[in-house]
Amino acid sequence: MKTKNQMVTGILVVAAITVTPMIAESADEQKASSAKVPSVKAPSVKKSTEVPDKKLPADNTVFELGQMVVTAASTQKLQSTDIITSVDVLNADKIQNQNVLTSYDLFHRMPGVQVTQFNQGTTTGKFSFRGFNGEGNINGVKLLIDGIPSNSNDGNMPFIDAIFPLDIESIEVLRGTNDPRYGLHAIAGNANIFTTQGGNYLKGRVSYGSFDTHDIQTGAGYESGGFSQNYTVSYRATNGYRDHASSEKNSFSGKWFYTPESEKIKVGLIARWSEAEAQESGYLTLEQAKANPTQSMAHNANDSGTRQVGQLSGHLDVNLTDDLFWSTKSYANTLDDQRWVRYSVVESQQERDTNEVQYGGITSLTYHPDISWLDDFSLESGFDVQQQDNKSWRYRNLNRARTSQTRNQDFNFNVYGGYLTAMVKPFKWLKLTPGFRADKVSGDYTNKLVNKSYEVNDYGTIWQPKMGAIITPIEGYSLYGNWGRTFQVAVGAGAYNTNPNPVDIAPSINDGWEVGVKVEPVDWAEGRVAYWKQTATNESSRVLNSAGNDSTLVGATDRQGVDIQLKVQPIKLVSVWTAFSLQEAIVATPKSNPALAGTQIFNTPNYLFSGGIDYQIMPKLKSSLWTTGQSSYYVDEANKKGKFGEYALLNLDIGYQVNKLVDLQFQVKNLTDTYWEYVWYNTTANQTAHAPGDGRAFYGAINVKYDL
Repeated sequence: MKTKNQMVTGILVVAAITVTPMIAESADEQKASSAKVPSVKAPSVKKSTEVPDKKLPADNTVFELGQMVVTAASTQKLQSTDIITSVDVLNADKIQNQNVLTSYDLFHRMPGVQVTQFNQGTTTGKFSFRGFNGEGNINGVKLLIDGIPSNSNDGNMPFIDAIFPLDIESIEVLRGTNDPRYGLHAIAGNANIFTTQGGNYLKGRVSYGSFDTHDIQTGAGYESGGFSQNYTVSYRATNGYRDHASSEKNSFSGKWFYTPESEKIKVGLIARWSEAEAQESGYLTLEQAKANPTQSMAHNANDSGTRQVGQLSGHLDVNLTDDLFWSTKSYANTLDDQRWVRYSVVESQQERDTNEVQYGGITSLTYHPDISWLDDFSLESGFDVQQQDNKSWRYRNLNRARTSQTRNQDFNFNVYGGYLTAMVKPFKWLKLTPGFRADKVSGDYTNKLVNKSYEVNDYGTIWQPKMGAIITPIEGYSLYGNWGRTFQVAVGAGAYNTNPNPVDIAPSINDGWEVGVKVEPVDWAEGRVAYWKQTATNESSRVLNSAGNDSTLVGATDRQGVDIQLKVQPIKLVSVWTAFSLQEAIVATPKSNPALAGTQIFNTPNYLFSGGIDYQIMPKLKSSLWTTGQSSYYVDEANKKGKFGEYALLNLDIGYQVNKLVDLQFQVKNLTDTYWEYVWYNTTANQTAHAPGDGRAFYGAINVKYDL
């Protein structure tokens, strides 16, 4: 479905980025760091401080975009920036000024990340990477918010609804299989969203734009005597690009932390709540989408959804000694989701009700001694647990009136895991990070439609060795590699042994490795190139739109790719950044259908790209022209129903600093008014289903921040 606009936009922008080595991210953005600083031992209240000249260690694999904000929080615990793999960080100045329907849209700027946009009411979409698509059948990314696990049972990411951009300090994306800290859902890596903690301020943002979109975000912070408190209240509403697409969402958060004068202990509490309500415009046929992409069909007139999400977490950091650091988090997550959806005119309307409650804890102990015969050394062990109480109901409806029940499930799902990892630097130029992780799953499931109960599959103890190494023979030039194992178990009812002749199904074992080079030959230029490969045994896929909430076995799969990232800035006023990822995901050995051998995994594009040019026009006036896009993909497992989904979008941001307190912003999204869409294959209707993305849109905003 390539259009002339898409081709021109992609070619011009990528060409401009790749042939302009004179311009890049500002020097202030070059050396940002949240990495380990051995001299900082005590956890103190998190205070945001811009430190433009702060450097990551020379032996790092991190790629950052935006102005770094360094905090005074403890850095003894293992951080994402300590993991030897592809780590990308997006900082606040690239986040807080964005107009987005949901915060997952912010991941459009992250290198190598695929953003799948369903554009269906509260079911807006999600992000993925490393050859895992965003369809919801195989969810390969673990999401954390302030270090708290934030995936639903099936691996989706509804808890991101509670976060508005103004409260986000940074987003970290770790791609790869060698991070020992996380188990469940971390098949291809993880993403962590960090929000504001500490500070004395009042801030707000009011915006208005196309489709009657209006947005109010507010925040306040106050700290004194070791006690800090932060609050946010936000609201967003829009009529939507398409007909029957109105939505509104509100969110509240409070964060309270205390550090006594000794600064050896930090204790805190974070609470979040969000409610959303939205109409669904539904999916169109190919012909309907071409004729009028903004329309909504009559059979979708009663489609809509509501969602409430909540998170409550306790945090404790303790410096037991100068060399020993303990960190613990406990949490509870709640999800209540109700959706009415009709996928095509030949299908009945479904009512889908989900209620999930998650309880869990994460603890780690970090030992960081000074050893005279080593350049650096640390050892960390950790343990985590998550217990889920899940309920799922489905009904056939006629204009929102129930006619029959097709699902009534009550299931508990529990996962326990632990890890041990070390960081060993025998020399300044060599760092090694051996480690391993083990996970165990338990639970039970009751199908209340037939009053039968089942035990979880006996997956056994899932062992996952990890290893990373980086060599920095010359400062500014690093060669790194890693190998690691992650796992996947089925979700929903598929995780339980419902077979009349019980046979336990083995977990899917993912073995991945990566080799790469990161170079920073001068202060104004930085790049990273990596090749990666990931193979899986016994991969399972959630059966989408299944009344039974089942999974099916795909078989053995192979994924591989190349990631290229660059940012440069030889002059102060202009900067450029670009990222390009090639990827391939294929079914190597099908479990049941030999004809699928060698086919590409559906809805997985072969390349992804993003990039931008930032220009400081005047001291108070700045601009950013940036692009994001992807190739087309097959929409069915046999690769016979066509390829869709290619796009290249161009966006323009302009900001004007009125004074110290106020700045104005103007944004144009999809500047060239390119047609783009999300497409999947509806096997029930035997046709492709199309959800057009937003056309050209204009937004204006006023930001106010007052430091107390």
